[in-house]
Amino acid sequence: MTLVDPGTPTVFDQVYPEWPNVRMTVDGDMAACTGPGPLEGCNPICAIGPTSQATHFSLGPGRYWTISLLPLGWARFVGIRACEYADRWEVIGQDSPFADLAPLLACDQPGKNFSEVTAGIDAHLAAMLENPGRREDTIFDAHCALLDPEVTSVTALAERTGIGVRALERLSLSAFGFTPRLLLRRQRFLRSLAQYMLDPSLSWINTLDHQYVDQAHFIRDFRRFMNTTPGAFAAEPHPVLWAAVQARTTIAGKPMQVLQRPSEVG
Repeated sequence: MTLVDPGTPTVFDQVYPEWPNVRMTVDGDMAACTGPGPLEGCNPICAIGPTSQATHFSLGPGRYWTISLLPLGWARFVGIRACEYADRWEVIGQDSPFADLAPLLACDQPGKNFSEVTAGIDAHLAAMLENPGRREDTIFDAHCALLDPEVTSVTALAERTGIGVRALERLSLSAFGFTPRLLLRRQRFLRSLAQYMLDPSLSWINTLDHQYVDQAHFIRDFRRFMNTTPGAFAAEPHPVLWAAVQARTTIAGKPMQVLQRPSEVG
């Protein structure tokens, strides 16, 4: 939950590439855009697929809920090919593939406290868990392998997952939204960005993942995934992002959703 106090000016920020999310607005006003472009309204409830670019957003005074879906969650709750919604979001309507998630809006009603709202959200999602997704064991193995910093190639990722490279390509697009090569590149970048966000006093060179050959290599990835430079990103205020990183680290042990192992959730 994110709360923007009444009377507060509209907050602007951006979030790094992530797994899919469902976002709800309660008495607020949210607009967003993944990649370059103007912000567009996404009230009252929207869904966004996996992203490979930064999502810029604004939040007016109000209350907001974000529910993150790991690849296994996508397989159970949505079920369509993740690549169909890669770097794409939509307001959830009747004909949306996310329509079964729309009733979550009713969980937050006037007079309910935080625990009551989260209990309602949990109950709705738990009921949806009855329908297992396809190839869940393979998705789990691929996800765990992707999180291993020692897995540096598509071939190694396929070997750790226990399937061939072509089968991995198909699984990757279907369950994760992107090619294995792009996923490995994204993971390498986000491990580095996470180190900086945990300690902004560090210089960028001291946050680089061991897979980077030099700082120029990292800067190219920064431009690709964040549509800006490390210096410009560091110079901008990030009121929501910094708060989220600290809260996630304290509660979940990881500063980013994309660093969370599926075995640590449940």
